[in-house]
Amino acid sequence: MAEPVKRKYDNSRRLAQVRTTRLRVIGAAKALFIENGYPATTLDSVADAADVPLPTIYRLFGSKRALLTSVLDTSFAGDDEPTAFVDRPTVQAALSEADPHQLLAAFSRIAREFMDRASAILHVLATAAQVDTEAADLLTEIRRQRHAGQSRIVAALVERGALEPSLEPSEAADFVYLLWSPDAHRILTVERGWTTDQYEAWLTRALGRTLLDR
Repeated sequence: MAEPVKRKYDNSRRLAQVRTTRLRVIGAAKALFIENGYPATTLDSVADAADVPLPTIYRLFGSKRALLTSVLDTSFAGDDEPTAFVDRPTVQAALSEADPHQLLAAFSRIAREFMDRASAILHVLATAAQVDTEAADLLTEIRRQRHAGQSRIVAALVERGALEPSLEPSEAADFVYLLWSPDAHRILTVERGWTTDQYEAWLTRALGRTLLDR
């Protein structure tokens, strides 16, 4: 008698369900973090808002800090794909711009889209960092990564011979870090009521006037 053919186990449906649940939890957590703050938001409240059992949240994320990290990651990228921000097509396209003005304009558009997604949750993190050591450590690491990533803009200008000669690259990188910061975005769009179009146009002008060889 012939051996029965074993069917390969297809777990794609289960993985899709897990991903859907994970994103639902991340969305609920982000809304609660923004509404109530990070310290005041419990995993129980996230479970209720997402309509997901609490043990499932622990299984998917492990801890509240890990959940916050996932919220930040998806806010930064706009999705949950495991692709580094610098490797995203829009960032790579911006870095490949031959014209320095177009390069800075492209990164200003990226900054606008990034801040639209992440400004509110970054403000939550900065506020939480004042009273929560885990949040403070996470904020420090994000700031380090942000400075390193934004330094690539300066490196691209140096490669094109377009950086203002009076600027050292390290100094220029600090200027980018300042201009493309959540604090600057929040002051202009929340405190002063600017539109996102105004913010993008300002950032393009500010980066150009600060960094480019006149």
